[in-house]
Amino acid sequence: MKLALIIYGSLDIMSGGYLYDRKLVESLRERGDQVEVISLPQRNYAAYLLDNLSFRLPGGFDLIVEDELNHPSLLSANRDKHPCPVLSLVHNLHSLEPRPAWQNNLFRVIERRYLNSVDGFIFNSETTRTAVQKLAGDKKPYVVANPPTDRFGARLDTTQIRSRAGEPGPLRLLFLGNLIPLKGLHVLLEAVLRQPPAFSLDVVGSLSVDSQYVREMRHFVNAHGLSSTVRFHGILEGEPLIERLRCAQVVVMPSSYEGFGMAYLEGMGFGLPAIATTSGAACEFIVDGENGYLVPPDNSSVLADRLAALAHDRDLLIRLSIKALQRYQQQPSWGQTVDRIRDFMNVTASEWRDG
Repeated sequence: MKLALIIYGSLDIMSGGYLYDRKLVESLRERGDQVEVISLPQRNYAAYLLDNLSFRLPGGFDLIVEDELNHPSLLSANRDKHPCPVLSLVHNLHSLEPRPAWQNNLFRVIERRYLNSVDGFIFNSETTRTAVQKLAGDKKPYVVANPPTDRFGARLDTTQIRSRAGEPGPLRLLFLGNLIPLKGLHVLLEAVLRQPPAFSLDVVGSLSVDSQYVREMRHFVNAHGLSSTVRFHGILEGEPLIERLRCAQVVVMPSSYEGFGMAYLEGMGFGLPAIATTSGAACEFIVDGENGYLVPPDNSSVLADRLAALAHDRDLLIRLSIKALQRYQQQPSWGQTVDRIRDFMNVTASEWRDG
């Protein structure tokens, strides 16, 4: 099958959504499909809307996949007769991110129009599926395909997990996400500030996506004497990232909203209890008090209580760590997920040709 994937920028961008897109392209090519990546320039939302004056869907493909992030650029292109079936790959709805209500009301109108212009969906989670169908209806075919969380070969067994959890010293926390307000590092730092000696925190993620926010976080750390507690690593990949995952004892990212949350499950693969918020898809695999915790968004007090419990009760930490690994082991492999996506694409393209 000959496919096109429409994205903004490059597949090399470091985020969960772009990792999903990148792995999908690689996996489809490994299975013999031809995949062409069509890149539109990264700009601001208003500039994206201007793409509607010139961009049109390309011909010569059996199927086109559009990353839903590109929705403001594709309204006019999708309004025209489709040259082949068009699927939207939805990681997260823009109109669900935290911002003033009037802005999200506007984005919701634009996003609904876009969602109604495609022929089907690839959703990264049941939570995303529900959100899209609530906004745009449930009349179109879809497949729910969780992101790749098995990219690391190195794992820990239960004996190693028990030993790590029982090691003396501060509870070793790992924040794994780009430094943007949505990911909630400011909430985590406020929680750590309540008992600094009880914790050490490694912050792994891009320091360039929102430079103003990064400056604010560094200032908070320095102003409150947390320089010996918090370490900013920037982006890590390969063995350096694996080493952070092996050494950490908890993965925590109190995001305002996650369409899935790959980082949590990747941490759980190393036996790390995952702490997320009640907003978003983390509830699909984190069971509060069993393999991690779900805390209210923007609530550093509750987060601090959960962290303190794990820091001071290592038997509790061991129980949650083992349960985290067990839950991770129930997750389908990325290979199985890609096969489901590919089957859905083939059926969609076949029905288009026959219809």
